[in-house]
Amino acid sequence: MTGIVIKEISHDTWGRCVSLSNGNVELLATLDFGPRIIHLSSAGGRNLFFEDAGQAIGQDGDAFAPVGGGRWNIYGGHRLWTSPERIPRTTYPDNEPVEWERLGETAIVLKAKPERWNQISKEIEIRFDVSGADDVLVVHRITNEGAWPVVFAPWALSVMGAGGRAVVPMTGADNGLLPNRRFILWPYSRLNDPRIKFSESALFVDQGEGPTPYKFGSDNEAGWAAYSNHGDTFIKKYEPVPGGSYPDFGVSFELYTNSLMLELETLGEIREAESGATVEHVERWKVVKGLDVRNADLEQALASLAPHVSK
Repeated sequence: MTGIVIKEISHDTWGRCVSLSNGNVELLATLDFGPRIIHLSSAGGRNLFFEDAGQAIGQDGDAFAPVGGGRWNIYGGHRLWTSPERIPRTTYPDNEPVEWERLGETAIVLKAKPERWNQISKEIEIRFDVSGADDVLVVHRITNEGAWPVVFAPWALSVMGAGGRAVVPMTGADNGLLPNRRFILWPYSRLNDPRIKFSESALFVDQGEGPTPYKFGSDNEAGWAAYSNHGDTFIKKYEPVPGGSYPDFGVSFELYTNSLMLELETLGEIREAESGATVEHVERWKVVKGLDVRNADLEQALASLAPHVSK
């Protein structure tokens, strides 16, 4: 792994950041707020993540009085939340500096200050695969810093930039006469949204203008989702638990899109964390340079992705 470079830099837009590269994949994590992984690309490629430098997306107001006010900003990139979604617990303003530590030659960990009102702390570990593969291991940890047990599910959200296509598998076990999958919708989603397409085994979402925002959830037993943009494809994998206990009608995967961006969201099971306990949720990322399925026939797109998503 001699090609790995990890260093702190000053970014024109995001200030202090940690830059990571293994020669094939480049990442950038913010240090002045977060934790956020604000940039993900192939070497020399364009950022696949959405960046909200103008802070167009955020929340503030009276609902944030319990946490001392302030404003939650999406910023963009990849973030860590808790589910079920509640304001201001979930959207706690994470605008304070983040500490980071290098873990050997292949990894770092980002550590946010404890959230005072929520009494939890968050950290994200970024680790290059020691086997020499291009995979990036992203480990999310949430620790209960309070005196009492708390119930939540870890929730990892990757905010993708405009203009791409998401692919989400929709297969389930053959249960004969019984149902074999869940597909849930939020109140603002429209069944006839033109951005959504189905094949026999997957759902495709083309980010762009639509009649309303759109969000769905699914079991995603295959444990992966992909997003193509700028001539490359981002794939993230996780380990859903069939029949596991998840929020939002029991789904482990969710996708949200509006006219600005698209989110690929995975969840861990909802659990009671005792005082001092840490809950962990793991994703494995890959960027496939030169793979672009934005304009491909749906079945051709799945065939192109198949070698990269097989376990």
